[in-house]
Amino acid sequence: MAETRSRVTLIAVAALAIGAAGTYQFVWSSLRLPLGSSLGASEASLGTVFTVFLVFQSLSQFPVGWVRDRYGPRVPLLVGAPLLAAGYAGTAFAGSLPVVYASYAVGGVGCGAVYTVAVNTPVKWFTERRGLATGVVTMSYSGVSFLLIPVVRRGVEGALAGTLLALGAGVGSVGLLAAAVVRDPPEGVVDTADDGSATDGGETTTGDETVAATGWRETVRTWQFWLLYAVMIVVNGVGLMLIGKVVAYADALGLPGAVATAGASVVAFADAAGIVTVGGLSDRYGRVRTLSVSLVCAGLALLAATVAGDAGAAWVFAALVGLAALFRSPTFAVFPTLVGEYYGAARSSENYALLYTGKVWGSVFGGTVASLLVVSVGWSTSFRLAAVVLAVAGVATGLLRPPETN
Repeated sequence: MAETRSRVTLIAVAALAIGAAGTYQFVWSSLRLPLGSSLGASEASLGTVFTVFLVFQSLSQFPVGWVRDRYGPRVPLLVGAPLLAAGYAGTAFAGSLPVVYASYAVGGVGCGAVYTVAVNTPVKWFTERRGLATGVVTMSYSGVSFLLIPVVRRGVEGALAGTLLALGAGVGSVGLLAAAVVRDPPEGVVDTADDGSATDGGETTTGDETVAATGWRETVRTWQFWLLYAVMIVVNGVGLMLIGKVVAYADALGLPGAVATAGASVVAFADAAGIVTVGGLSDRYGRVRTLSVSLVCAGLALLAATVAGDAGAAWVFAALVGLAALFRSPTFAVFPTLVGEYYGAARSSENYALLYTGKVWGSVFGGTVASLLVVSVGWSTSFRLAAVVLAVAGVATGLLRPPETN
């Protein structure tokens, strides 16, 4: 019983920490306009701030994962916590855009450090309920921000610098709390209430405590890793396209402004809900089968949303966009779990961090490439292409099997 409480506490603190780090990504939409006004920055320049963050957040995770797997979670968290605080503090006192770029790069590294530790904590502690536990933690990456956004919006109206400093103090403190609490289990101690974990199409395999740890050099030699990497690019690309362009798409369709705003909110909440609900289902029905079906459903829902939008069915459009987000997001609960089960929990941080670099290429697809497509073929055709690619990624996911080396 005491061990169960300990695991629950670890998951709760890991969820809080990843949520604090996630404010850099999800609260940015509330900061960009007041920050741009104070600096006289263009829309393109503000977009570059977010790109800088994504690059540093994604690329920092591999070295952090390597350190965590060898020396434990405390060192990365003790480094990441002050970087999270410093990023917001630097932005608060920034007098020019280059300082904001540098500050968001620093915050991106801090976010990458905390994210890597938090998302892999359930992988190392749980076997039977791993999908659900990972989903709870990953859901918080966006979930905490949606609780904070109304407060931040009010704060930046009259005190931008003060709000940024408060954010910095808050996220830094949470990071330090995580450094004090989060730890890895003693060797051989995992949640083994079941005989194993559902990894492959619903079939049960032995828990990954019996899987020899595979370092990143061996991992990248397996075809499974590169299939996972391709799916990661697609899922991030379509997701960032939804998050960043759904309001503009609704406006281009001539739908009411309330629907456009609702579409953005629905995407945010559905994204969080899908991670924890479908992630939990993967514990029962298998990682591969669950995610494959989920991504195909996401593609079909997005395709249907384009039809509803063209027909002027505004609220149907918003609901279907939400369904697409709900079925896309479980990737971020299933993939960390699947990586641990395929390549061993002992090296799960470095292997998943390497896989996560696909987010960089996904941001190119969801940003630059998507914008070029909109200009070339129009809004609805662009989203239809994204829907087809997402559904194909779901079918491809169904081909996954554990590497033969394990």
